[in-house]
Amino acid sequence: MPFGCLTIGEKKDYNNPSDVTDKYDLGQIVKSEEFCEIFRAKDKTTMKMYTCKKFLKKDGRKVRKAAKNEILILKMVKHPNILQLVDVFETKKEYFLFLELATGREVFDWILDQGYYSERDTSNVVRQVLEAVAYLHSLHIVHRNLKLENLVYYNRLKHSKIVISDFHLAKLENGLIKDPCGTPEYLAPEVVGRQRYGRPVDCWATGVIMYILLSGNPPFYDETDDDDYENHDKNLFRKILAGDYEFDSPYWDEISDSAKSLVARLMEVDQDQRLTAQEAINHEWISGGAASDKNIKENVCAQIEKNFARAKWKKAVRVTTIMKRLRAPEQKDSRATSPTAGAPADAAAPQAATDASAATPEGAPAAVTELPAGVEISQPAPEAEAGAAASAGEPQQPSPAPQEAEPASRCNGEASSALHAAAEAGDEQG
Repeated sequence: MPFGCLTIGEKKDYNNPSDVTDKYDLGQIVKSEEFCEIFRAKDKTTMKMYTCKKFLKKDGRKVRKAAKNEILILKMVKHPNILQLVDVFETKKEYFLFLELATGREVFDWILDQGYYSERDTSNVVRQVLEAVAYLHSLHIVHRNLKLENLVYYNRLKHSKIVISDFHLAKLENGLIKDPCGTPEYLAPEVVGRQRYGRPVDCWATGVIMYILLSGNPPFYDETDDDDYENHDKNLFRKILAGDYEFDSPYWDEISDSAKSLVARLMEVDQDQRLTAQEAINHEWISGGAASDKNIKENVCAQIEKNFARAKWKKAVRVTTIMKRLRAPEQKDSRATSPTAGAPADAAAPQAATDASAATPEGAPAAVTELPAGVEISQPAPEAEAGAAASAGEPQQPSPAPQEAEPASRCNGEASSALHAAAEAGDEQG
């Protein structure tokens, strides 16, 4: 009975863990993200395979909120280019989300495997993304974390569709949103500038995706050592605020003017002047046959391998490091608010889960599900996923509390100094 075991916002009975295992065979962990663990699961009746996301409530209020938010949004949507939620269970200790299983590759991997890659291929990818975004926006849903790592081919057939995943940062647009979140390189200027924002941020991110797919380069980058997170983000954010990118030679020499026009209109600094998703679909490069069929694979692939392989590996390392730190603040909070000695620990768990979504006032910087520094750490890179899959046979142990100190502001619910500095710089420029 799909969704029958969970009704958000109402008092409910919890599932027994056996309710999950009676219906599904859960495989070993495929990968770990900052909020959840990912499994392959098989329905024992139909033998159909699914993806299972398991959120542990003990990992804290932020994780519980992420799980409830993703369930809420996914229950609202049904679109061919969005991975569909199939089943949900909530036990006293966990949330289990069962989704369609996408067996295809990430877009980067697909490009690298092609013998021929042109603007028309990019146009096909971007069109599907825009159609999904236009659908979400018609429901007043803002994804807030569109990026290449969240786009995957549904299967390995030649003409497979693209699907969008990872909705834990998505939000209903009930008025403009203030709390900043997302992935630094894809953040829109209004997010960096700590202004109120809404659906146009997804159109900006789609423009960034299109820029990368056509050139193999990110539109905004900084030469600062990636380990120097604060300065790296500060310089990156200043460029985003100013719309400081170029169609630089030789990478854009073979790209059509129509493609450049669409990128520029999606990456318009003024969100009021930015194209909507539906307007972008109607652009000649998407719907009018203006995309060139010239082979651009050699240049694009060379830049993808140069720019993204090392960066993705470092991001995967940061996922592991931040995951270790994630539990520490929550453990401190739980000690500060724990029940009196002798009270059963589980007695507080249902109330904590129920209150998770109400813990952050609207407009206040939210916890990990909405990372104010613009740092998103949920998607390991393809290289990291391959490593996770290779090691799936090894038992996965919960990450211990951190031993090292890192800039805590990158995931503790407070805006980083880099974001504040960028916003102040933008105010001065204005």
